[in-house]
Amino acid sequence: MGGVLLGLSLVCWFKPAKEYSDSERRKLAEFPQLNQETILSGRFMKDFETYTLDQFPLRDALRGVKSFSTLYLFQEKEINDLYVKDGYVIKAEYPLSQPMIDNAAKKFQSIYEKYLKGKDTDLFLSIVPDKNYFAGEDTGRLTMDYSKMAASLTEQLPYFRYLDLFDCLKLEDYYYTDTHWKQENLLFAAQTLASGMGVPISTEYETKEVTEDFYGVYYGQLALPVKPDKIKYLTNNILENCVVTNYDTGMPVVGPMYDLSKATSKDPYELFLCGNSALITIENPNALTSKELIVFRDSFGSSMVPLLATGYSKVTLVDIRYINSGMLGGFIKFKDQDVLFLYSTLVLNSSTSFK
Repeated sequence: MGGVLLGLSLVCWFKPAKEYSDSERRKLAEFPQLNQETILSGRFMKDFETYTLDQFPLRDALRGVKSFSTLYLFQEKEINDLYVKDGYVIKAEYPLSQPMIDNAAKKFQSIYEKYLKGKDTDLFLSIVPDKNYFAGEDTGRLTMDYSKMAASLTEQLPYFRYLDLFDCLKLEDYYYTDTHWKQENLLFAAQTLASGMGVPISTEYETKEVTEDFYGVYYGQLALPVKPDKIKYLTNNILENCVVTNYDTGMPVVGPMYDLSKATSKDPYELFLCGNSALITIENPNALTSKELIVFRDSFGSSMVPLLATGYSKVTLVDIRYINSGMLGGFIKFKDQDVLFLYSTLVLNSSTSFK
């Protein structure tokens, strides 16, 4: 035993430190600064403990042993708020944070007051449920009060028409290993949104599949071997002729609706509409209407909006987690568009990310 501990200690000291954990999709702790100030304050030892935990040899394997023991030997309901049902890795999202919902409503209200009030716009609000909505009660887990979330937002934003997606979806519409929904399963939900906004959209698509397996964010967090996903995407002549412009880099960059180079990136879901981008426009020369749409969204919108884009001549996507909402007037001319606020329960229940 002493030899094992000595060996692990030597490996810890001499192996190169990793900067990033692919399995957990996060940066790992770096060796802390060693000086008089950090030693006297106690910060060095605290940061050094974090560093050693992040850089420990065989860390991912040991995390897997811990997860297996917790869930299957000790029969705990979940580990790190994660559990498995029918092959789906699910996070137990609980409880509802009313201050976070109020904060989201306040932010949406400020956007309305600054840009939309008095304009000839039609305003819509929709909420994307997380996987725990479909599995939590069936497995005896606590779930947030989703009805209260929707009621609170609609009460505080009475000039928005609420489009309900909860009955349009089921657990099978989400990836096994990730938070997100599958685009190929979203046609009914897309039709629900489009019908609510009074716009026809395409119903005929070709389904294409990415070759590489998709291991979502929950796969690394759980640290157990579960079935990977395959990413599929929907396309047709209308989408293939759209012009997609990403303004994230300062200079506008024109790119594809689906960036297949992202299939081998740290987050393959980013192949949908450039991933997490602050501002994107989609211009559609073959749109089914001449109307325009503005979508305030999180990452769930990346795979939904291409389906809605078939009905609009122009779609503007805004992610206020990455752009200050007070600056939008310099980039968008608000006039007579449809405006959709499409957010997941995950983001709404942690809305401090809004700027």
